[in-house]
Amino acid sequence: MSEGLVLIPTYNERENAELIIRKVMSLPRAFDVLIIDDGSPDGTADIVRGLQAEFPGRLFLEERKGKQGLGTAYIHGFRWALSHGYEYVFEMDADFSHNPEDLLRLHDACRLEGFDLAIGSRYIQGVNVVNWPMSRVLMSYFASWYVRLITGMPIRDATAGFKCYSARVLRTIDLPDIKFVGYAFQIEMKWLAYQLGFRIKEVPIIFTDRTRGTSKMSSGIVKEAFFGVLQMKVSSWFRPQRPVSNR
Repeated sequence: MSEGLVLIPTYNERENAELIIRKVMSLPRAFDVLIIDDGSPDGTADIVRGLQAEFPGRLFLEERKGKQGLGTAYIHGFRWALSHGYEYVFEMDADFSHNPEDLLRLHDACRLEGFDLAIGSRYIQGVNVVNWPMSRVLMSYFASWYVRLITGMPIRDATAGFKCYSARVLRTIDLPDIKFVGYAFQIEMKWLAYQLGFRIKEVPIIFTDRTRGTSKMSSGIVKEAFFGVLQMKVSSWFRPQRPVSNR
């Protein structure tokens, strides 16, 4: 029986796709994998299709036309996961910046400890980032500081993209109302879960920058995140979230 569904959005991840799938499939717990590919011209989807016969009923592929953004890929995956009855749903990058073995620790935080959202955190125990230039480390670290300052949300790694959600969180958040499609999406999802009163835990991880393929970070993504945090905070004054009850 599957312990949960791992969502992995891809765009031109030919060098990583097979490796990341095989690593997840080799873990001592049975996690299913859903690849959401945005029309990668490098043939990423073809590689996934070639592996589906080897992992029947555990490896799934959703193909979309063109780059539609990280946030929309995850929302597509969330809806797919809920429609297929998964209790735990994970976000993870394809490039091994997130160690697949840490899926077990995120899973334990939700399944055994009762948290609703577990975040693989680079900053809950100092700064645990490998192979990033100092400028990138500082930008990421102070971005999380900025989010805490503006929102008051007590999360050390607000931009983290390695997470485990209980299905209850995803059923409660109004997914069609999610505004952001870039990395601000990661902040927005945490902000909504926090406002709704879900129990959140940061699990310390070591983040290692990709060694294969190219980063998708851009100045537009950074700008969206900076102004998006202000927009989220102001919107919360006019549309406050009512915390979930019967916890």
